[in-house]
This record gives sequence, C-alpha cells and structure tokens, in this order.
Amino acid sequence: QVQLVESGGGLVQAGGSLRLSCAASGSIFSINAMGWYRQAPGKQRDLVAGITSLGSTSYTQSVKGRFTISRDNAKNTVYLQMNSLKPEDTAVYYCNAGHSTAQRMGLSPPGMDYWGKGTQVTVSS
Repeated sequence: QVQLVESGGGLVQAGGSLRLSCAASGSIFSINAMGWYRQAPGKQRDLVAGITSLGSTSYTQSVKGRFTISRDNAKNTVYLQMNSLKPEDTAVYYCNAGHSTAQRMGLSPPGMDYWGKGTQVTVSS
C-alpha cells in the first residue's frame, strides 16, 4: 500500500511561485511514473506534469517553461516547482503514482494507482 501526501499549496499573486511536494510512503519500487494533476471547479482532472522512474518528464502545453517536475528518490518525494503563476493555474493539485500517469506517458501501467488528497493552489490577479 502506498500513501501520498501533498503539501505546499496556498494563495499567491499572479507572477509568483510555489513549490508543491508529494511525499510517498510505502513500497513504490514497482511504480514507474508519478505525476501532478489539477482540477478546477467544474472541470475534469488533467495531467499537468509527469516524471518516470528514469527521470523523463512530460508537461502539458500551458505550463511548459513555467513548471518543473522533479523527484528525490532518497526521500520518495516528487516536487512541482511552479513559477510565473497565472490565475488560470488556480485549482486543486493532486499527486498520482502508478497507472494513470504511466499510461499517459506511454509506459506499461504498473497495475496500481494511488492518489493523494490534493492541495489547493489559488492565484490572485
């Protein structure tokens, strides 16, 4: 069993920065991809950025050049550095480990799928 705990959300003005963290506990050795998703009110949950166990990354077009996903394997933690934030980045951000992200990144789904509870990011104009 894997548990994911997100942190780092908050309220920031447009143009500001935040860094989200996703700490994973439990056995994640067989999980080949982790990612950050976001869901705004009334919208579907979409992949923002993903990272494989080998360090390959993928970003949705709207955040390219502004967001950076990284991972610290020793700490079992994935980060999302968000710069030049815009009001349209406002959403609940969720961390995922496993099937959902692996599939979207073209990898073989590991047969497990874990989600955190989310952290709110609000960008004021």
